[in-house]
Amino acid sequence: MSKQKSEYAAVKVFAPVSIGNVSVGFDSLGLALSPIDGQLLGDIVEIEPIVIEKNTKSTFELCGDFADRLPSDKESNIVWHVLEAFETELLKRQIHTTAVKISLHKNIPVCSGLGSSACSIVAAFVALNRFYGEPFGDHELLMLMGRAETKISGSLHYDNIAPCFLGGMQLMLNNQDQATLSLPLFNDVYWVLAYPDVMISTQSARVLLPPNYDRSTLIRFGQNLAGFVAASYRQDQKLAFNLLKDEIAEPYRSELLPNFTSTKSQLQKMDSLAVGISGSGPTLFSACDNLQAAQAQATWLEKNYLQTEQGFVTICQADSVGTRSL
Repeated sequence: MSKQKSEYAAVKVFAPVSIGNVSVGFDSLGLALSPIDGQLLGDIVEIEPIVIEKNTKSTFELCGDFADRLPSDKESNIVWHVLEAFETELLKRQIHTTAVKISLHKNIPVCSGLGSSACSIVAAFVALNRFYGEPFGDHELLMLMGRAETKISGSLHYDNIAPCFLGGMQLMLNNQDQATLSLPLFNDVYWVLAYPDVMISTQSARVLLPPNYDRSTLIRFGQNLAGFVAASYRQDQKLAFNLLKDEIAEPYRSELLPNFTSTKSQLQKMDSLAVGISGSGPTLFSACDNLQAAQAQATWLEKNYLQTEQGFVTICQADSVGTRSL
């Protein structure tokens, strides 16, 4: 039987973790992060061409530190659905598709509050786009990523997708022509992330939120978010982090995290600029303006916040790059 060598080259893409909401911006702010020790905290997707034979079909492989927390069959994995969605879009443009081996290196836990599903989705779309010679622009990709994320979380929001893809701090816009706006970063801030290893799904966390909010809450939310954005452009770090308050979700979700209230109080005593819930939790974040405070908090969290050996604490800074090839 004759075999046909593929005209495509293999690609490998990494997508970083992100903090959704960032306390002050429910469904509106997201921040991409990278550990200061240089490790890659996020997911990796590889696309490899398959030598073509008759009836050759694409295959899927799941590996990585947290692969055992996902079903192994391809039909249950979001990356496989991304492949199908991407190929559908290619066919609309009459672009030829080929059989591939798509591999997901799942290196962050699902339902962690660190944009786990976004990491997989973004890495897969970017890898496929580069494999096929980049037929889609960033805005088109972002729209496709948002649709895929909706299948996981149950609603359309880009607060993990956008920073994971584009890097930095992203402000979501209700605009079809431009979905997100990059905000100036506070580059000298250290972000301590603590994942305790308890299960909280985005959908279950959303159920806890009230269907309506009173006027005073909405006014405070708007003032804090607008003030934070303005302070970011002015590079007024003190004002920005004084406004980093969660009026929408934290009052209702804090009970889902282990000893969150007392932990937050302790970190504030240890010179935290702000403490909050990353996304829907259970990861919490603490922002510090010096490395010594961040290291002291990380040590305390390792001893007092983690619930299992698979929990972890890491010190990060803003990731301005976003998703990239390896």
